[in-house]
Amino acid sequence: MSNYLFSIASNVAIFGILALSLNIITGYAGQAMMGHAAFFGIGAYSAALLTNAGLNFWLALPVCLIISGLCGAILGIASLRVQNDFLAITTIGLNFVLVALFNNLEIFGGSLGLATKKPYLFGHRMGNQEFFFLAVLVVIAVCLLIVQMKRSWFGIALAAINNDEKAASSFGVNVSQYKILSFILGTAIAGLAGGIYSHRMGFIFASDFAFVISIQILSMVVVGGLGTIRGPLVGAILLGVLPELLRSVSDYRNLLYGGLLVLMVRFMPEGLLGDGSPLMRAFAKIRVSLFPKKGGQSHG
Repeated sequence: MSNYLFSIASNVAIFGILALSLNIITGYAGQAMMGHAAFFGIGAYSAALLTNAGLNFWLALPVCLIISGLCGAILGIASLRVQNDFLAITTIGLNFVLVALFNNLEIFGGSLGLATKKPYLFGHRMGNQEFFFLAVLVVIAVCLLIVQMKRSWFGIALAAINNDEKAASSFGVNVSQYKILSFILGTAIAGLAGGIYSHRMGFIFASDFAFVISIQILSMVVVGGLGTIRGPLVGAILLGVLPELLRSVSDYRNLLYGGLLVLMVRFMPEGLLGDGSPLMRAFAKIRVSLFPKKGGQSHG
């Protein structure tokens, strides 16, 4: 039971990393990214191939992060020519193309998949518990990175681009540069999550990174709340645990994700915990009622 719980928890933590990474591109930069699982797969297969070739797992992780980030830079450059719906369609197509490559090229194991070697930590073979703590450490690091990003000029520039690209450009923001940087950062973190995932699972298939996984990641971000740190994490927990509770209706999982996504976009676009969401407004009212601000006396 303990191993089973840590297995679920480690998967939730990995998807928490993915949701946070997608939120950088979609939530902060406002780019329509619909194929995030492709970069998850790039990181997973890169790490698997590197460790199978003899490279240490702890060295393979930063390498797969760099590879995914470079691929994200290419997508970022391509995104300068397409926007909104066309960018979404482009990223969806990219997801399908990469899954087809994973599924057909012999170097990736083809339809039979690719095995990975279980890494060691202090001479001990890593299991679900160790991978859970590793994923949690990465989640914390990514959260700290986003906090620093939001306080920096980079975060301010992304917020300006998200609100109005033309207005941001008129104020001297290099829109093209910051778009590309957001893609690099988001896809690099997704690749890191892929490297952890591939070695936790011990075996990966092309279907692990299919378009439906991209929808799952996007659902976590939208349901939790775009443009926040708490939102993607809560979304990852909810949509990561829910399938385990609803295993009896697992055939309808994709319907659940799609339905939630449509309902949230239509009736609660801020998400459950996004800025300005009904829940956050209710929490603000409760906080004010419990801890009212004391008015200071004026001195004439």
